[in-house]
Amino acid sequence: MTIETFVALIAFLFPLAYSPGPGNTFFAAIGASKGLRLAIPALAGYHVATFVVTAAIGLGLGMTVLNEPVFAKILSAIGSCYVLWLGIQFLRAARAKSSGEARQDSPAPGLGFKDGAVVLLLNPKAYYIIGLLFTQFLHPDDERLWQVLSITTVFTLNNLLAFIAWALGGAALTHLFRGANAGKWIDYVFAASLIGVAIWMAVPLFA
Repeated sequence: MTIETFVALIAFLFPLAYSPGPGNTFFAAIGASKGLRLAIPALAGYHVATFVVTAAIGLGLGMTVLNEPVFAKILSAIGSCYVLWLGIQFLRAARAKSSGEARQDSPAPGLGFKDGAVVLLLNPKAYYIIGLLFTQFLHPDDERLWQVLSITTVFTLNNLLAFIAWALGGAALTHLFRGANAGKWIDYVFAASLIGVAIWMAVPLFA
């Protein structure tokens, strides 16, 4: 990958990675509720899945979502239900804080490696972005495997840095507004954000 291609790739990816979406809202919510340390398993799951899916699409595999609208709608339905379930977990966490039942150092449901991977795997929009990525940056005259691995690595690391930044932002928000009531309302805000993301993911079902 040339320097020019790398710069163009980062310029293409930057607004996609740092603008609000299912992934960064999810990790901002974890950071706000539990801190960066407890977001690490989910971060690992999300980005292992990102690397595998991106490489597979770049090598011509895993194109079913891009070619089959019905399959994309099924993924949208399952994914929106899953993100809605995550939002409900944050509502439960907020209520637990209200009643004094929550422990700050105990992992909440839906924050593990598997859950991070599922957030990526059930988001059909991620597949379309990856397909567009290779359409723009894969050059037919160059060796395909090396290009795919290079693009996949840059894409995954850029996303990882963005989501760490969102998780740290969520944690900073909690630190700024200290106190049980503040923590409770932050959980409510991110629960509402995740529920909004779930609705946004469900829009293709009615298209």
